[in-house]
Amino acid sequence: MAEYLNKTDRKVNPNLSDQAMNNVEVSIVIPAYNEEDVIADQIKDVHKVMEQTEWIYEVIVVNDGSTDGTAKQVMEQNAKLCNLPHNLGYGAALKTGIKEARSEYIVIIDADGTYPTTAIPVLLEKAHEYDMVVGARTGKDVNIPFVRKPAKWFLNFLANYLSGKHIPDLNSGLRVFRKSLIENFINILPSGFSFTTTITLAMSCNDYQVYYHSIDYYQRVGKSKIMPIHAYYFLLLIIRTIVYFNPLKVFLPLGGIFFITGIVKFIYDVIQWHLSESLLLGMLCMLSAGTIWSIGLLADLISKVGLSPRQK
Repeated sequence: MAEYLNKTDRKVNPNLSDQAMNNVEVSIVIPAYNEEDVIADQIKDVHKVMEQTEWIYEVIVVNDGSTDGTAKQVMEQNAKLCNLPHNLGYGAALKTGIKEARSEYIVIIDADGTYPTTAIPVLLEKAHEYDMVVGARTGKDVNIPFVRKPAKWFLNFLANYLSGKHIPDLNSGLRVFRKSLIENFINILPSGFSFTTTITLAMSCNDYQVYYHSIDYYQRVGKSKIMPIHAYYFLLLIIRTIVYFNPLKVFLPLGGIFFITGIVKFIYDVIQWHLSESLLLGMLCMLSAGTIWSIGLLADLISKVGLSPRQK
């Protein structure tokens, strides 16, 4: 359960009346884990940008069990603070903030200063036209560590192929979506860094309208929480999410590999007159292909009948 450490500081804009705050139009959720050096500036930047708009807004910072002075820094700012008892993960922090949000429209943005707060009003302008608006890190100033680029390219390529949609940025941490829509997928949204990847794929696979707006991506303040092992987890997540919503995208090509391998092996053995036990390998591959396709068809039936949020 989330615990509010700053119960008296509920208004994100002191000039707004209590009645106005009861009609919050957008909730800005900032997950934070050991970000004491930058969180205060990030909150101030959000206020500076939003106060130039006509949106009635609130800022929610979820302190994900930080061991530094993150919570103290937030308490000195004009924001609502949710304090988790220990580090539960990026996704868990976001789900906590979304649950506590008073608005139907949710903006999420990281606490490390990498995403431009000036892009928030631009994304909000599209919020009424699309189911989700994503700040795609495809601008002129994009500071992604070189060692991550190959894995990021491969994961994006795989996600584009399996989802059948063009996804410029799979896991951007700056986006706008509706709270009621996210609740449709809450049972599959992970507690780790894969939250944004999962919701992007879920939206794409269920034909929701997603708009990608090009933004810059700055050098982060402090040390990144992403580790090389997370690339492996992202890969598993992409495959699992696609199997959940569109299993044939995975099972058909996988079965095809076994089937083609079996045909080639079978023809080779016949031509070479290897009509002994080696012939069985080709037949076994083709039989495996049939089994994989059958499982895929069954998974697709289950997905269409019982799992798609569109049918709820």
